[in-house]
Amino acid sequence: MAALDLRAELDSLGWLSLAKARYAMGAKSVGPLQYASHMEPQVCLHASEAQEGLQKFKVVRAGVHAPEEVGPREAGLRRRKGPTKTPEPESSEAPQDPLNWFGILVPHSLRQAQASFRDGLQLAADIASLQNRIDWGRSQLRGLQEKLKQLEPGAA
Repeated sequence: MAALDLRAELDSLGWLSLAKARYAMGAKSVGPLQYASHMEPQVCLHASEAQEGLQKFKVVRAGVHAPEEVGPREAGLRRRKGPTKTPEPESSEAPQDPLNWFGILVPHSLRQAQASFRDGLQLAADIASLQNRIDWGRSQLRGLQEKLKQLEPGAA
């Protein structure tokens, strides 16, 4: 896909679904006043070196565990009856779903908007990687054109 096609797709993602959700729930029900006071990112962007020193961007979702990390937190048996001390809430490693900020039963269009914007993040990373490849290709082309001019007879 060309970079312009990807950018056009990025521009169209999620906005219609978000507008439908605002219409269904009311304009004041979907807005900055419902945001949590403490927000944690659900995704991170990692840049890595690819071929020929180009940077490649990758979106990594928070709370994704490697297979060896999945399983019981403690080895051994649990004590079913014991002190009635209330356990301290553990800080969850995965961030809370932001849709919960807008209520328990949110419209399907709001879930669609969230999914579209998540896809948009991956699309933005792909666009950035593609733009790096295009810039690298242009610089290689300019370098080859300069060498060709130097090798042409009568140049200089």
